[in-house]
Amino acid sequence: MTATTPTPTTQSVDTKGLKGGSLGLVSSIVVGVASTAPAYSLAASLGFIVIGGASFAGVHAPGIILLAFIPMYLIAVAYQELNKAEPDCGTTFTWASRAFGPITGWMGGWGIIVADVIVMANLAQIAGSYSFTFVGSFGLPAVAALSSNVVATTLAGVAWIAIMTWICYRGIEISARLQYFLLAFEVVILIAFAVFALVKVYSGNAESYSLIPSWDWFNPFGLDPAKTIAPAMLTAIFIYWGWDTAVSVNEETKDPEKTPGRAAVISTLLLLVTYALVAVATIAFAGVGEKGIGLANPDNAGDVFSAIGPALFGGGAVGSVLMALLGFSILTSASASTQTTILPTARTSLSMAVYKALPAKFARIHPKYLTPTWSTIGMGIVSVAFFLIFTAISVNLLNALIGSIGLMIAFYYGLTGFACVWYYRKTLFTSARNLVMRGIFPLVGGVMLLAVFVYGAVQFAAPDWLTDDAGNNVTIFGVGAEFVVGIGGLLIGAVIMVVWWIVKPDFFRGRTLVKRADYVLAPGEGVVANFGLPDSGYFPTVVSPDLSNLPTGAVAINTKTGRRVRGDRHTGPAADTTETPTTPDESK
Repeated sequence: MTATTPTPTTQSVDTKGLKGGSLGLVSSIVVGVASTAPAYSLAASLGFIVIGGASFAGVHAPGIILLAFIPMYLIAVAYQELNKAEPDCGTTFTWASRAFGPITGWMGGWGIIVADVIVMANLAQIAGSYSFTFVGSFGLPAVAALSSNVVATTLAGVAWIAIMTWICYRGIEISARLQYFLLAFEVVILIAFAVFALVKVYSGNAESYSLIPSWDWFNPFGLDPAKTIAPAMLTAIFIYWGWDTAVSVNEETKDPEKTPGRAAVISTLLLLVTYALVAVATIAFAGVGEKGIGLANPDNAGDVFSAIGPALFGGGAVGSVLMALLGFSILTSASASTQTTILPTARTSLSMAVYKALPAKFARIHPKYLTPTWSTIGMGIVSVAFFLIFTAISVNLLNALIGSIGLMIAFYYGLTGFACVWYYRKTLFTSARNLVMRGIFPLVGGVMLLAVFVYGAVQFAAPDWLTDDAGNNVTIFGVGAEFVVGIGGLLIGAVIMVVWWIVKPDFFRGRTLVKRADYVLAPGEGVVANFGLPDSGYFPTVVSPDLSNLPTGAVAINTKTGRRVRGDRHTGPAADTTETPTTPDESK
């Protein structure tokens, strides 16, 4: 980024024009947890985790969920540490560009965008289907029957995308307020479901095949690593995905250097507790058999809650009401995630456009709502198009999306872990904390996800990896559909990157986002931008290594250490680029 001329006073900045200070810690956690769609994720994935891969995971599914939590937590720590140095809404795009250069950074940003676009098709289909299921539960069987009608569910799914795109367009605060309601309802129903099931099991009023929970269920290491743990992990990682939305809205939070990172870590911990409780309760009540409501029954895998609900709640008016509430929780889960999926994509493309890695139109900010305009609307339009294309080709292709998304998740989450290690490589051994939190944790998380990515790619390429209801292989050009969608999505990004490089090479030549900067201005500090943003007049700048362009009163952040240096104590060029520009006022 080009250095700017010093100014005598510091001017207030809303970074990239977004509305800073809109979200607190609780709001950020709500956004992070809601993005994972807990109810929908469990309903659609728990059965597949139980089934495992070539061999059976069974009652050890909670152990798989616990194991999948480990890389998620480690990468959340990497997000937290990188966010301290540079709370940029581009997250992986910005940090990977700083660490490894523009090509890697661009592909990291693309990984976020394409994963979110792909999952929107799946979420829209679920939201559309459950809209009819919920309404039909009030004594309207004809409406409920529409849940399996492709045209009806597609139109309803498109409507959900449009509604949630509009909400995201109207402002981050209204988005957060809606999430409070949707997530609260979803979590209450999930906990009630788990408690109801466990009470029946322990009181002896459950089914004959119900099981008493055991701590051994949390130990997955007796399972076959290649045939069971690895494929089940691919699905389990998917159910955690989304907490990084809490970091993608970092420029709109209070205390952006600390709050988003804390929210990400707390979100993963809350998800672990929720998933472990519900998984144990569901397995205990339904068992892991292959018949009836057993979780290993392939007919139940796509929606275990709907399969278990009637046996758990019974018939009559009370049972009907409880089933309606359970269905509504999955509907709110999918719709909430539809909204929170738009947020990170719009902000990633906003950041990429600011640094000229995408067309400038995607950097536009609404003058009143202070939200990305083209980035938000564009996300909605592209998601609708992708949803319609996949549905027109084959509804069965929608089943291929979860696996392909797993590849995207492993790609950009793993890249973030490696970026953290490389970003802080010069100071890793300055303290035990730095070594663990900025070195060991992110590295281990990155390696685990790299292994998952390689394994998943190899398995998904097999023509018989995914089959439809009739037992036919779901392939594209004879190759497993999950592999084609996942790897193909990344390759399409590489082609787009090359085209944009030819058209607008500034970003790729390091002119707008330098590979490594020793100092950047703290959030809320800045000067008039040298390069244009269509809707915002100010923008934080990279500070030169000698701090010569740091405005009086401004605060710079050392990206190596995360420490701060105030400009009003600076009287001349620094002796070096660490922490000794004369006698600055520093604080962690």
